Amino acid sequence: MRKLGLIGGMSWESTAIYYQGINRSIKQRLGGFHSAAITIDSLDFAVIEELQRAGDWAQMGRILAQSAQSLERADVDFVALATNTMHQVADDIRHAIELPFLHILEPTVAALRADKISQVAVLGTAYTMQAQFYRDYLNNAEIEVLYPSPSQQQYVHDIIFTELVQGTLTASAKQQYLAVIDSLQQRGAQGVILGCTEIGLLIQQQDSPVAIYDTTQLHIEALVDTMLQSTSSGETL
Repeated sequence: MRKLGLIGGMSWESTAIYYQGINRSIKQRLGGFHSAAITIDSLDFAVIEELQRAGDWAQMGRILAQSAQSLERADVDFVALATNTMHQVADDIRHAIELPFLHILEPTVAALRADKISQVAVLGTAYTMQAQFYRDYLNNAEIEVLYPSPSQQQYVHDIIFTELVQGTLTASAKQQYLAVIDSLQQRGAQGVILGCTEIGLLIQQQDSPVAIYDTTQLHIEALVDTMLQSTSSGETL
């Protein structure tokens, strides 16, 4: 089994989802007493959240690059980031290490292509919805991106930070999120990307008539695929 180096802590709720999901998948695939080979570098989210509000992405890039380097020194085989928003500094991570880095949108794009989705909506933090990195990644795959209205974006963002990252799930938040999804479907969205790790705590496929693409779950399965790839014959990631 290849060993995963996971940059976590943003939030710890998000990292817990990754840790549980990866181990459950390993258990299902291998059976017995198998569990995942993971080294986690869990950061203090309060520091990151303050930098997010200040818009200091350069400093966040340096912090995450250093985290990736510490994982590389811990003899992991590849690195991943257990959060959506901070993939805005994915290039900083890639440039700081020699190990492969598995981007959260790689398996998401693969799933969208498999389902022949050409227009998809994105829900996430305001940082994710207002930045270009999501749009650019999907546009490069010839997938058009829709975002909620400004007022809807603010609501989605506020719920993430005031409820979901604190582990709080309410019926009212769920209904409001579903109303946002309905409005995006009416605008032409063929599917909706849950572009924040914690949104999957609130919204699942059975809640929505439109296809839901949970980036966290897709990322988890791709990470497990990579962990279980054969290392024979000089194969690389």
